[in-house]
Amino acid sequence: MSPPRRLAVLRSHLQPPAASAPAGGGNRDVARGEQAAGISTSPCASAAAAAVGKGGGRGGAEAGGREAEGKGTCVFCRIIRGEAPAFKVYEDDVCLCILDSHPLAPGHSLIIPKCHFPSLEATPPPVVAAMCSKVPFLSNAIMKATQCDSFNMVVNNGAAAGQVIFHTHFHIIPRRSGDKLWPTESLRRRSIEPNETSGLVSCIKEQLYPSPEGFKTKPTSSLPKER
Repeated sequence: MSPPRRLAVLRSHLQPPAASAPAGGGNRDVARGEQAAGISTSPCASAAAAAVGKGGGRGGAEAGGREAEGKGTCVFCRIIRGEAPAFKVYEDDVCLCILDSHPLAPGHSLIIPKCHFPSLEATPPPVVAAMCSKVPFLSNAIMKATQCDSFNMVVNNGAAAGQVIFHTHFHIIPRRSGDKLWPTESLRRRSIEPNETSGLVSCIKEQLYPSPEGFKTKPTSSLPKER
């Protein structure tokens, strides 16, 4: 994704189309108006700030630097605190669901944890599980509201994958037959070649089970089978 495109996406989350900010401190007035309309504060900033203040954060200095985003510059943290406008469709103690202000399709929504985590691998499994548990509930409502019967669930994790806001989030994108949203869907995919991938499979298993003992005690057959 080019820098201008990333900037455009970032601005899209800061400036939803329906929230035009008047000159002379309008952003603050809009944020107050959205608070009055139902956007509530949350422990997002205080939890992230506490982690930074204690020198915490997962993933070393890089993760710690991104955690500092939660103190004030992270767009999603500002939305969660009620300091920036957003179109909220769902909220609980762990996460928030808002409409993407520059959607790829009508109903394009984002599921966001209320505490600041810069990437999916830095997000605690219980938080990821809580977010995932809401996907069937939220996607069903979104598909019914947009009269769709399909959706994509997308996670852009890391800059090379298109992540521009370093606060973990899931995309739910409603789909219609023939909408041609992803150009890659028309590409012909090549079948996997066993000789080319055997080394890759071994490498992945070594990352999963570094010790020989661990590898032997966790064979491939122990993985869940597709139904």
